[in-house]
Amino acid sequence: MRLIVGLGNPGAAYAQTRHNAGMWVLERAAARWSIRLVRHGTAQRGSGRQGSALIELAGTLGFMNVTGPPLKGLLRELQLTSDDLILVHDDLDLEPGRLRIKQAGGHGGHNGIKSVIESLGTSQFVRIKIGIGRPAPMQDSADYVLETVTKDEMDVIEPCLERAVDALEILIHRGTETAMNQFNARERDASNGEENLKTEN
Repeated sequence: MRLIVGLGNPGAAYAQTRHNAGMWVLERAAARWSIRLVRHGTAQRGSGRQGSALIELAGTLGFMNVTGPPLKGLLRELQLTSDDLILVHDDLDLEPGRLRIKQAGGHGGHNGIKSVIESLGTSQFVRIKIGIGRPAPMQDSADYVLETVTKDEMDVIEPCLERAVDALEILIHRGTETAMNQFNARERDASNGEENLKTEN
């Protein structure tokens, strides 16, 4: 079984904020795989299959800064380890609409990831990062991630959310290295193409 967790903050007030990008991916995965998400406390959870693989989806386990303890409890409940975990979350260091898969590493200033690492006692878990871009100069990052995403931003981010579900399917069935080689390379190629266009223009 694989546990896929989309980070976010619970409640309607936060549903369309940038910090909930991980939850947006989870909702799209649930829809594509016909897995029904049901509320368990603050969390949204659902069990099902993706092809031959057993899947547990879980999102908004608690407020972002204290995600770690409920996630640790969920792994214990399901008798899984961090090796079975795929975490999906927003990333300030990626431009809006960019995606990156990472195996292990630090928290990069993301308080949700920091909480997970501290609670699990390890950084050895797979992450899918969804780019949300940097705030404007002088704007606080904490305020920025809790702002509602604009329509124009969502138009840019939406294709990335669908690619993230594609990436989840590759991760589940073909492994982390294959997924990283396929999707991280694609993102680099797209970025280089945009830079070339800027240079030519």
